[in-house]
Amino acid sequence: MRRATKADPVSMDELRQLAERRFGDMVKAVVDLRRGILLLDAELHADQEAELLAEGSAQGDLWGINLYPAADGADWLEFDSMINLRPSFGNRSRGVDEPATREAIIALVDRVVRR
Repeated sequence: MRRATKADPVSMDELRQLAERRFGDMVKAVVDLRRGILLLDAELHADQEAELLAEGSAQGDLWGINLYPAADGADWLEFDSMINLRPSFGNRSRGVDEPATREAIIALVDRVVRR
């Protein structure tokens, strides 16, 4: 898995390579909003989630997304993951229901992906 942070950002070229190696056009990622981490490139979001939890991340800070490096505009980031389905945290879908949380995810991705 590839970890991206503000101090160690990921480039679009690297995202394209990650996408080609695994799914063709998409890279699965999990963000840790509190720690400012984007963990990339796994078969399942749950694998990324488990790694971050083992490192001390809090469940409520973790959100699964998909990145499509070849897509333009807002279509390149998709809020869709089974790990997001957490009614006990107030999220009742595979997406990210809270607009402020979606904005925080977008801001984190913008900080750690060099576009």
